[in-house]
Amino acid sequence: MSMAVAGLLAGMALGFAGYFGGFGAFLLVAALGAVGFVAGRFLDGDLEPGEFFRRAGGRERDVRRR
Repeated sequence: MSMAVAGLLAGMALGFAGYFGGFGAFLLVAALGAVGFVAGRFLDGDLEPGEFFRRAGGRERDVRRR
């Protein structure tokens, strides 16, 4: 499935949630979609769990000190 089709489906789902369930449902669908996207990236191997917990620039800073 192309990214355009995936974006279309996500937009339609958010639109239906916003129309029928209100703004709270829209936010819930958007948040769960983001969680699903990140989980999918982990399963595909595109993201490593340590990327979220590592300090920004921490490894580069340690290399420069040596």
